[in-house]
Amino acid sequence: MDVRVEGQVVPVSDGADIASVLKSALSGKKFKSVVAARIDGKDYDLSAAVPAETAEIQPIFADSPEGTQILRHSTAHVMALAVKRLFPKALVTIGPSIENGFYYDFDVETPFSQTDLEHIEAEMHRIAEQKLPFVRTVLSHDEAVAKFGEMGEKYKVELLEGIDAPSVTLYQEGEFTDLCRGPHVPHTGFCQHVRLLTVAGAYWRGDEKNRMLSRIYGTAFADEKSLKEHLHKLEEAKRRDHRKLGRELGLFTFFEHVAPGMVFWLPNGMLLRTILEDFWKREHLKRGYQIVQGPQLLRQETWQQSGHYDHYRQNMYFTQIDEEMYGIKPMNCIGHMLMYGNSVHSYRDMPVRLFELGVVHRHEKSGVLHGLLRVRQFTQDDAHILCMPEQLEGEIINVIHIIQSLMQLFGFEYKIEISTRPTDSIGTDEAWELATNALIQAVKQEGLPYAINEGDGAFYGPKIDVKLLDCLGREWQCSTIQVDFTLPERFNLTYVGQDGERHRPVMVHRAIMGSVERFIGILIEQFAGAMPVWLAPEQARLLTVTDAAIEAAKDMEKEFAAAGIRITCDERNEKLGFKVREAQVAKIPYMLVVGEKEAQSHTVSIRLRTGENLGMKTVAETVELIKAAAAEPFTKGGMSYSFA
Repeated sequence: MDVRVEGQVVPVSDGADIASVLKSALSGKKFKSVVAARIDGKDYDLSAAVPAETAEIQPIFADSPEGTQILRHSTAHVMALAVKRLFPKALVTIGPSIENGFYYDFDVETPFSQTDLEHIEAEMHRIAEQKLPFVRTVLSHDEAVAKFGEMGEKYKVELLEGIDAPSVTLYQEGEFTDLCRGPHVPHTGFCQHVRLLTVAGAYWRGDEKNRMLSRIYGTAFADEKSLKEHLHKLEEAKRRDHRKLGRELGLFTFFEHVAPGMVFWLPNGMLLRTILEDFWKREHLKRGYQIVQGPQLLRQETWQQSGHYDHYRQNMYFTQIDEEMYGIKPMNCIGHMLMYGNSVHSYRDMPVRLFELGVVHRHEKSGVLHGLLRVRQFTQDDAHILCMPEQLEGEIINVIHIIQSLMQLFGFEYKIEISTRPTDSIGTDEAWELATNALIQAVKQEGLPYAINEGDGAFYGPKIDVKLLDCLGREWQCSTIQVDFTLPERFNLTYVGQDGERHRPVMVHRAIMGSVERFIGILIEQFAGAMPVWLAPEQARLLTVTDAAIEAAKDMEKEFAAAGIRITCDERNEKLGFKVREAQVAKIPYMLVVGEKEAQSHTVSIRLRTGENLGMKTVAETVELIKAAAAEPFTKGGMSYSFA
C-alpha cells in the first residue's frame, strides 16, 4: 500500500505505525516536531497503526493550532502526574486544553497555593526530562470502571457512568493513567515549555451544589521563545487591565452588593464617555441619521409579537406593573420600529436611519461578568435602517465604511465573520437567503476577506460580526450588521412606492462600537489608560512651582478653558517632582509648569506624559499645540473632531 505525505508517495508495509511512515517521508528535524497525524479528518497518535486503505497522512506539527492543542492537553496529563507524585491523596477530575492553555481540576483537602504551583511545575520539568511515552490502551466499559474504582478515583468512575459506550480509551505516562480520547504527543519530552499560572476554585461539573475543587491553570508551547512571548503578553495584559486602570484613574467603579454587573461612572470616566458619545452623535447626524430615544419598558405582548419572548427571554428581565407584565428592553429595535410605524413613509423618504445611544439590560450569569467588558446594563450605539430592498446592499456598504473609519481612528485591525441562520430562528428560507446574500455581496464588493460562521446569526436574521484586534492580538466582538426581513413584517411596517402601493421595507440592525461600556474598556487597555489627547478627560494640568505663581497660573487656566482645553491647576504646596509624577500616573497628556519666570512672561514650560520636555511656550502657542494633537488622529480620513 502507498500513501501520500506532503506530496510524496510513501510505501507502507503491513502493520506499520504512523510514526515510521512519517519518519521516512520527512527530514529528521521536521519529523521531530510532529506530535500526531490526521487521516480522513480524524487525529491519531503516532504510535497507531496506519489504517487500512489510507490514501494520505497529514502530519500535525507541534507549533500548528491543532498541534498546540494536543500539546497542551498532553501537558495537562503531565501536570496531573506531577500532582499525584507530590500530593498522592489528590483525586483527579478533568483536564482539557483551552484557549491559550489548559487546566486540571483536583479534589484536595487544602486548595493549592502559589508555592505549590512552583513545586508542581518543577516536577513537571523533571517528568519532561524523563521523556515518558504516552501509551494508549482500550478497555471495556466495565473494566475501566473497575480499574478506576480500585485506584480510588471516584470522579473518573462518575464520568464513566455517564458514558454509553462498550469500550473506552485510557492513556498512561509513567505511573499515571487517565481516561481520555486522545491523541497525545509521543512522549512527555514535548511538554517542557510550560508555565503554571494561577489556581482557582471550581465546582465539580459547574454545579454549586457539588464539592469545590482546586483548579490549576497553565499554558504550554512548542518552544521557549513562544512561551516567553506569551508570558510577556500576559504581563502586559495585567498592566493594561481596564479594571485596575479604571480604579487608578478614577474612571468607574462597581458595587456588586448593590448592582452586580452595572457600572458606576465616576467624574473622569463620565467625562470621557460624554466626549465619546457627543462625537459619535455628531458623526451620525453628519451621515443622515436621526437621533431618537425609546422607553426602557414595553409590555410583554410586544416582546411576544417580535419573537424575543420565545427566543431571547432567558436573557431578559421582566417586571409587573398594574397586574401587567413588562419586559425591560435588551435591545432597541422594537422601539425604533414603533417610531417608524408612527407615520406614513414614501419611497422618497427611504432610507430612514434611526440612531439611539440606548441603555439596555441583559441577564448575564454572574460567573461571566467582567469589568466593563461583560455587564448587565450597557449602552448600545444602536441604529436601525429601514430601506427599500434595492437600497439594502448600498446601506450595508455605508455601515461598513463607518466601521472602517472608526477602526482606523483608533488604530484597530479587524476580522469579518458572516454568521448564518441558527436552528432557533424565525422567518422564511427565502428571506434568510436574500439577507445572507446581501451581506456576502456587500463584503465582496468592498474586497474584504471574511469567514462564514455557520448557525450563529440572530434569531431574526444573518449578520456581519466585526472582531477588532488590539495591540496584544486579542479579539473583541464590537461591530455588527444584521439584515432582517422578518420583524418589519411582524410589525406591519410599510412605505408607499412609486406605484402608489404599500411595500414592505427591509431593516438593517447595526451597532458600530457595540456596547459603549465594552468599547471604552477596550480603549483603556489599548492605550494602557493614556487616552488620545482628544478623548482624555483632562488634557492638561498646570503645575505651580511656588505660591507666587498661583495667581498667574489661575489666569492661564481660564484662558485655556476658554479656548476649549480641558485643564486643571495643581496649586498645592508640594514639590514639583511630586506633582509631575502624580500627573504622569494620571496619564495626563500635558503638564504645564508655571514658575516665577513663566509667571512673569505669561508662558508655560511643557512636559509630556512620556517624559519629554518641549520647552517654554506662550499660552496661545500651547493651545494650538494641544488642538493640533487632538485633531491629528482625524486627519487619516472619514471622521472629524472639533472643540465646539
